[in-house]
Formats: sequence, structure tokens, C-alpha cells
Amino acid sequence: MKLKIGILALQGAFAEHRKMMESLGAEVLELRQKRDLAAKIHALILPGGESTVQGKLLRELEMFGLLKKRIANGLPVLATCAGTILLAEKLCGSSTVHFGTLPVTVRRNAYGRQLSSFYINENFAGHPDVPMPFIRAPEITATGAQVEILARCNGVSTAVRYRNQLAMTFHPEITGSDLIHRYFLEKIVISRLDNLT
Repeated sequence: MKLKIGILALQGAFAEHRKMMESLGAEVLELRQKRDLAAKIHALILPGGESTVQGKLLRELEMFGLLKKRIANGLPVLATCAGTILLAEKLCGSSTVHFGTLPVTVRRNAYGRQLSSFYINENFAGHPDVPMPFIRAPEITATGAQVEILARCNGVSTAVRYRNQLAMTFHPEITGSDLIHRYFLEKIVISRLDNLT
């Protein structure tokens, strides 16, 4: 069976995620309007970009409630940077909550402006030297008891998993390495499908 992955394509770096998923053999559907959500998808990607803009557009286009319900009901989701902000239960210094399905607290623009962006190699879920570009990245400042921390940078959580949700504060889609996208497909998406059959 060919996996069908929906990528939120309202704003942000969704094209790179599309290329990565297609290189792994998945079919990709760009989600731009409410009617796109009628399609059957096996997983969802929430890309980087501007979380405030994405959250506003999701509500204006009447996509927000439908996607939140699907995520809460177990649809596998991969979130990077702004996508992680959309999932977070709490944002530092803000009463704003978007989907609120991931029990973490996130601080936006934790490392400063674009010029403060940086690139490191760190362990991810037991895999050494995984490339991690941080671009105007948020920071995960707290995690719930059931949240699994998959990667850290200087002691700070940079990638987490909670049930069907895989979220990170960096951009794996621009590295040329497909390790994290493969991890998502194999450990979360296919695993869920196997459990449903």
C-alpha cells in the first residue's frame, strides 16, 4: 500500500517536506483549503514558517477544527519549528493555544533573529550525528510525563514524541538526510496502520 501524506501548504517550508516524502515513495497531497481534508491521508505534516499566520489561516479557511479532531483521534503528525508551536499545549508568555494536542511548553524565537540561526549534529532517537538546522527556532521548555525526548541540544529538548505526534524545533527537511522522515513513516505511521489491521 502506498502511503498518502497530507502537508499543510498554507505558508512556510512545505515544498522541502514534499520532496523528502516523495523520495521515500509516499504520495503527497498539499492541504490548502477545507475541501482538501475530504481526502483520505495516512499522516499529516505541519511545516515550519510563521505559526501565527498559519493558525490564522487555518481558522479562516475552516480547516482548524477538522485537523485538530483528526490529530486528537490518532492521525500521525510530523511537526517542525512553527508546526511544533501549533501543536503545543502552552506557549511561554502568551495565552494563545492552537491545536494544543502535544503536552509541551514552547518558547517562540528562543534563539533570536534569523542571524542567530545555527546548524549542529546531535543524536536523534539513538542515531548519532543527525544534522539539525535551527532557523528562528522555538525552544521546548517543558514536557509532560508521557512525552519521550528524542533529541537535545545543550541539554534542551529539540525533538519529542507523544503518541502519534513527532515534533521538533529544527528543520530536518533541508538537510538532505531522510532519517527523521523515515523514522516517522516506520515508527509512527506504518506502526499505527499495523495496529489497526
